[in-house]
This record gives sequence, C-alpha cells and structure tokens, in this order.
Amino acid sequence: MLFFGISAGLPLLLIFSSLSLWLREAGIEKSAVTYFSWAALGYSFKFIWAPLVDKLPLPFLTHKFGRRRSWLLLSQAMIMSAITLMAFINPAEDALTAMAWAAVLLGFSSATQDVVIDAYRIESAEPNLQALMSSTYIAGYRIGMLIAGAGALFLASHLGSTMESYSYDAWKWSYLAMAGIMTIGVITTLIITEPVQIVSDEIVHHGRQYLGFLTFFALSVTGFIASFAYSSELAVTVKSILTEVLANKHLAGTLVELLRLTLALIVATAIAKLIILSGIVKQRMVEQTYIAPLKNFFQRYGWSFAWLLLALIGLYRISDIVLGVISNVFYQDLGFTKPEIASVVKSFGLLMTIVGGFLGGLLAVRFGVMRILFLGALLSALTNLLFMMLAQAGHDITMLYIVISADNLSAGLASAAFIAFLSSLTNISFTAVQYAIFSSLMTLLPKILGGYSGTMVETIGYQQFFLITALMGVPVLVLILWANNRFEYNDVTIR
Repeated sequence: MLFFGISAGLPLLLIFSSLSLWLREAGIEKSAVTYFSWAALGYSFKFIWAPLVDKLPLPFLTHKFGRRRSWLLLSQAMIMSAITLMAFINPAEDALTAMAWAAVLLGFSSATQDVVIDAYRIESAEPNLQALMSSTYIAGYRIGMLIAGAGALFLASHLGSTMESYSYDAWKWSYLAMAGIMTIGVITTLIITEPVQIVSDEIVHHGRQYLGFLTFFALSVTGFIASFAYSSELAVTVKSILTEVLANKHLAGTLVELLRLTLALIVATAIAKLIILSGIVKQRMVEQTYIAPLKNFFQRYGWSFAWLLLALIGLYRISDIVLGVISNVFYQDLGFTKPEIASVVKSFGLLMTIVGGFLGGLLAVRFGVMRILFLGALLSALTNLLFMMLAQAGHDITMLYIVISADNLSAGLASAAFIAFLSSLTNISFTAVQYAIFSSLMTLLPKILGGYSGTMVETIGYQQFFLITALMGVPVLVLILWANNRFEYNDVTIR
C-alpha cells in the first residue's frame, strides 16, 4: 500500500502546481493556466465509470493477471503515457489543446487507478487491518505528492528553467523522470497476488455484450459533456439575470451551474434509456452494474440509517477542507514568505501528516475505528481554533510550527480512521463502485462551501471564520455518536 500510495499521489500535482508553474514559465496567461485545473475533474466524477472498472474484464489482461491487477496495469500504462505525452509538448510553441487533452487523460487515468487501488485494499485484508493499510497508503500518497511537487520543481530548476530563462528541455526531462518513477506502481502490481473475490452477479465475458456496454457508457458520457459544454453561453446570460434578482453573484453562479449539471444528467439519462430500448445493451446488465450497488447499500443498512451514514460521509471533512481552501492566502496575509510557507507548511506539514496517519492506523487497531474516527473529528475542529491564535500572533514562525504540527497531525489521524471507516461500509461484491461513491461524496459539500471562504473572510474576518469552521465539526461528532450506537465496526463488511 505504501508503493501504491506513491503511484497514486504522484500524478495529482503534475496536473496542478507543477504544470501551472511550467505553463507560467512558458509565458502562458494566468487565465489560460487556471483552465487546466479542470483536467482533474475525473477525481470528483470517478464514480461514473467505477462500475465499468468493477465489472468489465479486459481482453487478455484479465485472464492473465486477474480483475484488479489487469485494471491496475492498464491505468498505470495510461498514466505513464499521458505524462510522457505532456513531456513532448512545448506549451510555448505547440497548441495548448494537445497539452489539455494530455492532462485530461492523466486525470482520468489517475482517478481510474485510485478506484482500483481502493478496491484492492478493501478486498486484500480483513477489517481489523484496514486502518493500518489506510495509514500506510496515505503516507505513500503524500510521498508521491512530494516527489511530483517539490521533486519535479527542483529537477526543472536544477536543469536550468526559471521564470527569467525558460527551458523546455528542463521540463521535458522532469516529466519523463516522473513517468519513470511510475514504474514503482507497475512493479508492485506485477509482484502482488490477486485478492480472492466473491462475485454474486454475472460479469460480462462475451465480446458483443462487452462492446455494447462500452457503447452505452461512451455515448451517455458524450451526451453529458456536450450538453454541459454547449450550455455555457446560455449560462452567462442566465447568471447575469439571476445576479440582478438575487443581488448575490456567488449564489447566482452556484444555481446556474447546478442547473447546467441537472440538464446534462437529464440528457445523459435520456441517451442511456434510448440505448437500452434499442437493445444494444441489456437493461438487466445496466441495473446490475449501476443500480445494484446503491440498492445493496440501502438494503443492508435500512433507509434511515443509510442516509445517516451518507450524511456523516459528506460532512466528516468539512472543517479542515473549508479552512484549507484559504489557508495559503491567510499565511501570506500574516506576512509569511514563500520559503517559510514551503518549509513549514509543505515539508514539515507533510511529515506531521504522515506521522498522524501512522498514529491513526495504530490507534484504530488498538482502540477501534469508531473511537479514533470521533477523536479525529474532535481534533480537526479544535485545531481550527489554533488558527485564531495564529491570527492574533501575526508573523510568528514558532506559532506557525505549533499550528501546523497540531493541524496536520490531527488531519492525518482523522484521514486514516475515515478511510478505514469508508472501507468497512462497502460490500465486497460492489467494492469499486460503492467506495468511489463514498470518496466522491466526502469532498462535494466541503468544496462547494470552500468556494465561499474568501467572501466569508472579507465579511467577518479571519478569527470569526476560523471559529465558524470549528463549529462546523460539532454536527459531525453527533453523527458519529449516533452511528456508533447502530452497529459494530467489525461486523460491517460483508465477506
């Protein structure tokens, strides 16, 4: 899991921070650079194609390596290909469209790898080992991010690329080096054994059914994307009207985007219905792939308790994510320099997150996941109060170390317990689909609220904002206590 964590964490920053700096050094405008962040949307919507990864075999590879290892090898090969493709595109000379498609391929491939790794982790170990597996995975993930972030930047700088003197070759070899490091994941996949799986429903084996299901998925997704893209011009007009009516630009923008999303979902559903009616794909197959995992979850826990669990999943990380969106701006407003932020927040903070992750895994094995889940939520809320003290202290490097130590330690501890908790909720017959839904849900509401963090700070100030983020954690504590009274952790996973 440590090596898989490195393989999963490495691609993320090659889409975000490292690519952004590369594009800026190549002279690309900021407005164009920010568009590339959309390439990582695959992480938020991976639950859409998770059923394909969970159920569909790959020609030759599945027979040779097994269901999980075959998809791991395919996704890792796609990741390496995408990074290599990016390396051979010079944004200063070539069309940015090619770089954008390569970045989208990288985001899609990396999100697919995440789906398979999560499924493999849950299927390869008993529930009492999930917390320790999760903490090790988190440590590897952070190491991968450090390699792709600080490592890639250091290598490009060492090879001679700066803001004043851009060198395409420096960035090319940096990205090729990152593609080479991905062999860590490939070697791990080749060494491990395929987990024993319990399959309660039929898996597609015949070529015609396989092709039909791929057609069903491809056309539905194409309809979704096309509908969302072609509604952009109308959205600008509607947003302008709503802004005048509501006198709130941010709320108007949120409502418009929700309407666009709803329209795109309706179009995708209509296309899916037409394909089923045409006989290209059987309705029973679609139901087994997409409906059965959700139906199974609600049947296992009951309607009311299932919604309680979903509420807990959607709110658990709300305190730290909402605060984290504006944290770097906060540090800069206090007068901390970029080298100080890099050394304390990034490097030292990474170390404390890894320590917290291992600590969370060990404590969960010793005291139980639900107790550490509660402890992690409590500490995440309380450490937000330390940011109020830092706001009062101002540019105090010692206080910054204290706050980052407490915040990252509690975040690592909470994440290890939470991932183990999510793993326990999945049925092994629907591992990839159910976990992909959970992991997407856990960041949805926090990210939406995080978009308003800057407006909140401008309105009420940093100290009141940090207090509000701490109070956001109180409902989470209540939900954990409520959920803990309904089931025993070790009895959750169906095997």
